[in-house]
Amino acid sequence: MSRMLIFGLGYSAGRIAERLRARSWTVTGTSRDGRAGTIAFDDTAAIRAAIDSASHVLVSIPPADDQDPVLACYGAVLDGARDTQWVGYLSSTGVYGDAGGAWIDESSPTGTGRRSARAQADSAWLARGARVFRLPGIYGPGRSAIDRVVAGRAHRIDLPGQVFSRVHVDDIVGGVEAGLAGPPGAYNLADDHPCSQNDVIDFACRLAGLPRLPLLSIDAAGLSPMARGFYAENRRVANGKAKRVLGWKPAFPDYRAGLLALSAITSPPIASAAPAAASGDQR
Repeated sequence: MSRMLIFGLGYSAGRIAERLRARSWTVTGTSRDGRAGTIAFDDTAAIRAAIDSASHVLVSIPPADDQDPVLACYGAVLDGARDTQWVGYLSSTGVYGDAGGAWIDESSPTGTGRRSARAQADSAWLARGARVFRLPGIYGPGRSAIDRVVAGRAHRIDLPGQVFSRVHVDDIVGGVEAGLAGPPGAYNLADDHPCSQNDVIDFACRLAGLPRLPLLSIDAAGLSPMARGFYAENRRVANGKAKRVLGWKPAFPDYRAGLLALSAITSPPIASAAPAAASGDQR
């Protein structure tokens, strides 16, 4: 029987766990506080036992205090695990830093951006033979531009030429699932249509039946330091390697497909919503 240990059973990893359990996997997850159904991260005896019995290990915990907590606390235990056949790590496309809006792929340099600790962890897991899944902005049920628009937390920022990539959480699940049979290495899991965040917010407003938001300067928007950092980098993320090597294909190839599916969870999509347009930026 396949047994997966997931370090950090959060939003994306939780949906991965659901998929694997539906396939009759045994899945054990950790959490910071050991909430119901999980192991507390600092329960070393329980985690050692879970590592010893796991055939697969997936790490979804980001760096803290400039180090990878899983490697710092349990790296030696993982090194000695005899039954572990597969290791995966959920990383970030933030490891690439700013590309001035250019396309980047897995051969692009890492470690030059604001997420230096993440880049170091990414490299450390690659050196251990992990499948490293680099993720851009994640959205899905309860965490989408539609939710932010409805809650009054969305902004349109006046930054011409600013482009982002994103990925639906269910496409992360599909990518990790495909990676179970794939070779070690880095894989970008992103949709096919990098675009301005303003385009996404405009479409979300239409789906929610709300007026278009005003265009603000980044200073007038009153963004948090984390959000400002989000706008400090500009890149298009190519996903061709995951398609070629893993046979993965995003079920939601652009934000329109993803947001339309999310809008249908609570109500039918509005009739005037434009269909997903073909993009010349697909790779």
